[in-house]
Amino acid sequence: MKKLTTFLCTALAVGTVSAQTLVQAYKNRADLVSQNNITSNLQEFSNLGVKTTGSVNNANTLAWLKNKYTSYGYSASQVVEDPFTFGSTSSKNLVITKTGTLYPDKYVIICGHYDTITGPGTNDNGSGTSVILEVARILKDVPTEYSIKFIHFSGEEQGLYGSSHYANNVAYQSGVKKLDIKLVFNLDQVGGKSGNTNTKIICERDTGGQSGNNAASNTITQQLATCTTLYSPLQTSISNAYSSDYMPFEQKGYVITGFYEYTRSYTEHTVNDTFANVDPVYVYKVGKAAVGAMQHFATASTNVTAVSASKEPAATLESVKVYPNPAKNVLTVELPDATIKNFTVEITNLKGLSVLKEENQTRLNVSQLQNGIYLCTVRTESESITRKIIIEK
Repeated sequence: MKKLTTFLCTALAVGTVSAQTLVQAYKNRADLVSQNNITSNLQEFSNLGVKTTGSVNNANTLAWLKNKYTSYGYSASQVVEDPFTFGSTSSKNLVITKTGTLYPDKYVIICGHYDTITGPGTNDNGSGTSVILEVARILKDVPTEYSIKFIHFSGEEQGLYGSSHYANNVAYQSGVKKLDIKLVFNLDQVGGKSGNTNTKIICERDTGGQSGNNAASNTITQQLATCTTLYSPLQTSISNAYSSDYMPFEQKGYVITGFYEYTRSYTEHTVNDTFANVDPVYVYKVGKAAVGAMQHFATASTNVTAVSASKEPAATLESVKVYPNPAKNVLTVELPDATIKNFTVEITNLKGLSVLKEENQTRLNVSQLQNGIYLCTVRTESESITRKIIIEK
């Protein structure tokens, strides 16, 4: 949402700010974030159109989300719709609960909104939605001491109606906290600016509202920043939380933190908030940071064997180079490891249709492609990486 016209940013660079150290099992799981999944989620979200709260597209997106969780193996009892109304409009939040092993009644919430206005909202907030889905997929069978709630709110764009309903009527009732919430971690607009080298993420802390939770929020946000540098290639800065779905929880005294893109795209709330104008690779990196942070916040198992046997090896393709960009007639793919012999390079348009596919070729003839933006995916048997490319003649 982020409706303030002036972005309040303290932009403090953050390095290692606590005694947190890398946990190998956490890193292994963060490395399970799939660029293909992130890209597909962004494309599918975009294709669902404008998701105004109460609209058919909004309901279709809710159904899409539910199907995602079912495909990950979450049971019907774990996936709960939370209906609410404001004025003459009705909509639903989606709440998925994963029970903790030691503290089943204390929750870490990771959340973001799925409603949009004007455009398909691929950045605001298909990006946060895509990351939450990937975190839920990876942590589904990972034991965590604290319970986790993955929440997708509706009604955010009209005034935080979905999150306000949940905070005021589920988490907190009649002046009493009904849910013991350790923290609320919100993701809103983490898609990055297309064409920019997006290497930094803002970690948001509470500096206003209920003053009694500010210090705890600052501590949690510093931990979020440290996790980000431990488990992703992103750098961090610290700024202030405002105008998104964590605020109704903050007003009830809960501890909040959040992610927000560092370089503003300024496509939010416009018809230009489309897949073509986000950076899928940046969203992938945010996903790695979120998986690492959620394991820290929920105290996940540190047993390396708890990682799925299908885990990809270290992401050796992360440093693959695709150039020139923009390209005219020939596109070169430079692999980071000369021993990689069996690989596929596929170029797709922004509708997800394959326009060029080659096996074991590092120089591709792209002269037949029309000017525009494409995705170039390099795949081996064990991993893949996607880069956004421009054809310009």
